[in-house]
Amino acid sequence: MIKRLLAGAAAIGAIGGLGFLYYAWYPPIEPVEPPDRGSFSAEQIERGRIVAAEGYCAECHTRTDNGGGPELAGDYKMDTPFGAIYSSNITPDPETGIGNWSEEAFQRAMHLGVSRKGVHLIPAFPFDHFTKMTDQDVSDLYAYLMTRPAVHMTRRPNELPFPLSLRMLQAGWKLLYFTPGVYKPDPRHDALWNRGAYLSEGNAHCGACHTPRDFMGAEKKSAPYDGAVVDNWIAPPLNEHNPTPTTWTEDELFQYLRFGVAPLHGPAGGPMSPVPHRFLSTVPEEDVHAIAHYFADVDHAAEREKHDKAALARAMEQSKIDLVGPTVDPDAKLYQGACAACHYNAAPSPVLGRPDLALNNALWLDEPTNLYQVILHGLTAEEGQTGVAMPSFYNALSDQDMARIAAYLRRTRTTLPPWTDLEKKAAAVRKTITTIPVNSSH
Repeated sequence: MIKRLLAGAAAIGAIGGLGFLYYAWYPPIEPVEPPDRGSFSAEQIERGRIVAAEGYCAECHTRTDNGGGPELAGDYKMDTPFGAIYSSNITPDPETGIGNWSEEAFQRAMHLGVSRKGVHLIPAFPFDHFTKMTDQDVSDLYAYLMTRPAVHMTRRPNELPFPLSLRMLQAGWKLLYFTPGVYKPDPRHDALWNRGAYLSEGNAHCGACHTPRDFMGAEKKSAPYDGAVVDNWIAPPLNEHNPTPTTWTEDELFQYLRFGVAPLHGPAGGPMSPVPHRFLSTVPEEDVHAIAHYFADVDHAAEREKHDKAALARAMEQSKIDLVGPTVDPDAKLYQGACAACHYNAAPSPVLGRPDLALNNALWLDEPTNLYQVILHGLTAEEGQTGVAMPSFYNALSDQDMARIAAYLRRTRTTLPPWTDLEKKAAAVRKTITTIPVNSSH
C-alpha cells in the first residue's frame, strides 16, 4: 500500500511537473531584419510616440547613474528587495536591442512577458499592466521604437541570487499572479472613465508604484492604489486613503498630471516629477483628463469634496502662524529662518508658486520620508512648478535640524499624531542620497 501511495504521488508529481513545463515553455521567434523606417507611416509613429510617453518608456529604459546613457538604450538600475535589476535596450540595434524582433515577438513580450527567445521576463517589466493594451497601441509603440536611433549598448547583468535568477521560475510567479488579457470596458461607467481606466491600469501602469506589494513582489490586489515605497520615496495612496485634508478632485489631478503642480496639494517631486513634465505634458490633453477623471472616482472625490471648504479655511489659518511675530519656540525659530520666507501664506487661499505646507501630502503621510527627501534634494526649476525652484538643504541642515522642522510642521500644520524617531529617519533618508545636489544651500 505504501509503495502504491508513493508511486501515485510520484506520478502526480511528474504529471504536475510536465504540466508546468508545458505552461512555462515558449518557443523562440525567428529574428528578422530591422524594419525600414519607411514601412511605418508618420501617423503611426506619432501615435506610437504618444503611447511611449503615456507608458514612460524612456524613464525606465534610460540609464541615470554613472553619467547617464542614451535614451531607450537601457541599463537603468532598479533596486528591489530581491536584488538590483537592469532594464533592457529597446532601441532598434539588432545585437544589443530589439532591432531583430518582429512585431509578433514584441506583441508577445508586451502581452505575455516573454522575450523573442522564449525567455520569461522579470516582472520589474510591468507586463501585468501592458497585457491590458490593445494590439493597435502595441503595434504603434513598435513603430515608434523601431524608428528611434539604434544604440549599441549592453546592460549590466541582473543581481538576483539563485534560484531567483532562473527565468523558468518566473512562470511560477505568473501562474500565481498574472492574468493576461486586454482591458475590457466597464459598462457601469462612461467612455471618459473607461479611457482613464484603460490608460491607468494598462500602459501608464500607475499601480506599479502606487500599490503595495507582497513578499513575492506582486501588487496586492486587495489594496489597489493604497500607496507604496518607491526609490526611497513614498508614492502616496491614490484612493480614499490619501490623508490630505483637501480632496484630490478631478481638476486638481489634471493640473498636477499636466503641469506638475496642483494649487491645493503642491508640486510633483522625486520619481513623480518626470511624469507630468517629461511625459504627460506631451500627450493629448483629453487623455490626461481621462486619467484625472478615473482617479477622481477612485478616491471618491465627489463624496469627500464637501469637507474641503472647512479644511481649506483651517489650513490657511495654520499658515499664518509664522506671521504673528517673535516666538519663544526654538523649533518655530528654526523653521522661520530656513523655510518661512518662501512658505508663508497670508492670503485667504493658497498662492500658486508658494506651496502651502498645511495642505501638502508630505506632512500627512505616515512617515516623514517625502518631507526629508524634498529638504535634502530641493526642487529644480524643471521640477514641480515650472520656473520655481527650491534649494537643497543637504549642507545647510543637520539631521537634528530636519527632525525639529518635521516635528514642528507636523504638530502645527496637521491634526495627526506626531512622527517618531525623527532624527534617526532623517539620517536614513540622507544615506539614500549618493550625490550631493548641485543646488545645495550652504
